Amino acid sequence: MLDFAKFTKYSKPGPRYTSYPTALEFSQDFEYETYLQRLQTQDKSRPLSLYFHLPFCRNACYFCGCNVVFTSKQDKMLRYLEYLKRELEILSSHLDCSREVIQMHFGGGTPTFFSASELEIIIKEIKSYFPNFIAGAEISCEIDPRHIDEEQMRVLSEQGFNRVSFGIQDFNEKVQIAVHRVQPYDVTLKAMKLARSYNMLSVNVDLIYGLPFQTLETFKETLLLALTLDPDRFAVFNYAHVPWLKKTMRKIDETTLPLPDEKLHIMQHTIDFLTSHGYKMIGMDHFAKPEDELFKAINKGELHRNFQGYTTKGGADLIGVGLTSIGEGVDYYAQNFKTMREYEEAIDAGKLPFERGVTHSEDDLIRQHVIMELMSNFKLDIKRFESKFDLVFAEYFDDALVALQPMADEQLLEITESKIECSPTGTLLIRNVAMAFDAYMSKHQGSKKTFSKTI
Repeated sequence: MLDFAKFTKYSKPGPRYTSYPTALEFSQDFEYETYLQRLQTQDKSRPLSLYFHLPFCRNACYFCGCNVVFTSKQDKMLRYLEYLKRELEILSSHLDCSREVIQMHFGGGTPTFFSASELEIIIKEIKSYFPNFIAGAEISCEIDPRHIDEEQMRVLSEQGFNRVSFGIQDFNEKVQIAVHRVQPYDVTLKAMKLARSYNMLSVNVDLIYGLPFQTLETFKETLLLALTLDPDRFAVFNYAHVPWLKKTMRKIDETTLPLPDEKLHIMQHTIDFLTSHGYKMIGMDHFAKPEDELFKAINKGELHRNFQGYTTKGGADLIGVGLTSIGEGVDYYAQNFKTMREYEEAIDAGKLPFERGVTHSEDDLIRQHVIMELMSNFKLDIKRFESKFDLVFAEYFDDALVALQPMADEQLLEITESKIECSPTGTLLIRNVAMAFDAYMSKHQGSKKTFSKTI
């Protein structure tokens, strides 16, 4: 059992570390011409991972932190497709698109808000520029079960999509009403059966804890229902309440949000429940069946974390296409414009819709390795680190080791000359552990409205 008093004192704002440096460090100091130079000089032996942002939703889900455009206008969506095509054309003049593609992901918004024929147009256009998808490439799509039909699933299947992710969040009706997303169990079950009938190799479901009116008892019921869907993976996220960044979150009554100790009870039960039903925990918020490829990657030390979560597809350059998309190279991150006006104006000018980014310093790359290893595996092989970077870990990170000592004293993690490893309970505080190695945290610690709370 957890000592909740011990844990809740660690509840403070902190990054989720889908990147390091985090997006707060992105700026216009990383200029457009520098970005083009990075694209043009990428190592052509490295494969590509493609991300396409399809941002449209009909209505707002109040918990959502994604960059979304709310519309019911078909002409607005068709206009976006035309701009995507033009962005691809411009991109192809700066990037060697003949490189192997090992991964592609459609995110949103609600990608399946586009019709089957529109999805087919998008996919064929992409493949006309990127012809070398490898056999077995991971091709995935986020799906709102309320917006998927058989014709759409058929198109996805025929065009090589082999993974889908269904947003559920919570099955409790009171919670669903409070977050403006009513989605009956039968709707989700129908979508799951459709995915299986079209031979999707892996189906993920997303849940969120920390939503209005959630309790341990109500979330137990959600887990039981979700388990009957027999997904290959679960993603169980801690709700990030950041109303100063997302206006729709202001519609949530903060007095209805569960307190940190209740959230810890929910998370502990989730871990116990899913592991007792054959799933294993990966990183801080993912669970998968033992035969899943994520475990093969962990055993080989090849599990990676990026803006889409945990992945086995490391060693690739990520190319972000579409409104607000983020790309990643060996030593940089780059992000497109967030507003449709700026996005379209850039493309109209014959330019990529690049807005900002960050170049990694040597120190960034060193800390990135440590933080991503911890976030992926809950442990760090210090000897492997020292061999890779030709550094003495205890000297380079003397301040971080001092900061982590109280957690070691409380047996939340173990620190030796050869490793740092979280205890089973310490894994729930992995964001706090990673923060000790974040060189940028000091300039953000005075603000309570920068990151969501770790618990």
